[in-house]
Amino acid sequence: MQYDVFFSISQTPVDGHTPSESVMFRNFFDQVVAADALGFGTAWIAESHLSSEVQKRHKKPVIPHWQGEVGLNADIFQLAHHVFARTGRIEVGSAVMNLLTNGGPVAHAERAAIFATYHGLDPAEKRRLNIGFATGRFDFMAAAFGIAPRNALEHAFWPVCKTKVLKEAAEIFLRLLRGDTLASEDVTAPAVSRADFRTTEDWQKAQNLANVHGESIALDRRFVFEVLKIVPQDWRRALVQPVIGSHDPALQEFVNTLAPVHVFNLSITKPAIIEDTHRRMQRAFHPSGGVWKRSYMPRTLMVFVNDEPGLAPESRREAAQREAKAALGAYWSALEGTLDPRKVADAADNAVIGNVDDVALQLSERFHPEDRLMLWFDFFNHDSARVVRNMEAFVAKVIPRVAELQR
Repeated sequence: MQYDVFFSISQTPVDGHTPSESVMFRNFFDQVVAADALGFGTAWIAESHLSSEVQKRHKKPVIPHWQGEVGLNADIFQLAHHVFARTGRIEVGSAVMNLLTNGGPVAHAERAAIFATYHGLDPAEKRRLNIGFATGRFDFMAAAFGIAPRNALEHAFWPVCKTKVLKEAAEIFLRLLRGDTLASEDVTAPAVSRADFRTTEDWQKAQNLANVHGESIALDRRFVFEVLKIVPQDWRRALVQPVIGSHDPALQEFVNTLAPVHVFNLSITKPAIIEDTHRRMQRAFHPSGGVWKRSYMPRTLMVFVNDEPGLAPESRREAAQREAKAALGAYWSALEGTLDPRKVADAADNAVIGNVDDVALQLSERFHPEDRLMLWFDFFNHDSARVVRNMEAFVAKVIPRVAELQR
């Protein structure tokens, strides 16, 4: 099993206290330096855009009850340079970069190329930037950059159409990264078909809105440009690993017709979908990437471990359970405005909770020995020293125990 670490840099109140932005970033750098020293493989860093607080003034705010800011990292390329400068072994990953904001796929491809150029000037540097990319969770972020419904069809079925925007953007991004010269007319024309809709009734409604009754409905391109090629071109492409942040099987397979693209996975995904994805990707993974490995689909996992001194193992278990319940309850209250015990319980099923022995047993029972986990220690926790102690306990006591249990 491989162990990465996930950082949210989420500036939200915990127990009535909200750290300043500078404290949030200092805590992050303290934690990522510790993660590097402890031997974690990749630091996956959440990305967010625009103020979550200010969006509550919108006519239809998407998270009206959220207090503080969902995240403070808006640029993985700048942040990665700082992480690499402070560390010696750990890689960096975006979790995930919104491919539609900040200029869209052309701008992101160019930024990735110049990042890798600077990063790779030292021939001894082998650490990668793993670029998880997607559309982002909240539509208000992309809308400010012009990515919003344009007509009746898109307004009625925006989630379906937004997936096609991501497909269009992903093709541009990946082809430019691999060195292609292209114009927008060289990119696969976006369209929707019956397979994109849950019901026949929805498909018929879409046809009526578009006044099209064939097998597919063409969509207008989102990104229109004359022939271009990004610069620089002579950079070490092995230093950048694309990772698609979508659960859409067709999109996962499409991007792998262009390049070897890994899959970014959230912890809430059902086990059956996880296993189906692995089976499909064994067939669909781009041949230049070699054989598909389970570690190519890292999975986020919240970790509530208590190994604090002065407590008996049973007391640590109970303390960890209280900490998990409080954090998960605060999260759902902030996200939806109400505390739903069922959702808290479901989220707890996608976490590991307890003393070090409890956590080791849960990991060994629930995950494949070849899985790669993104461990989320800072979930609704601003006690940076405690976060680091939890990471230390995990490495010193949980990982060896998991290895014993999975032999």
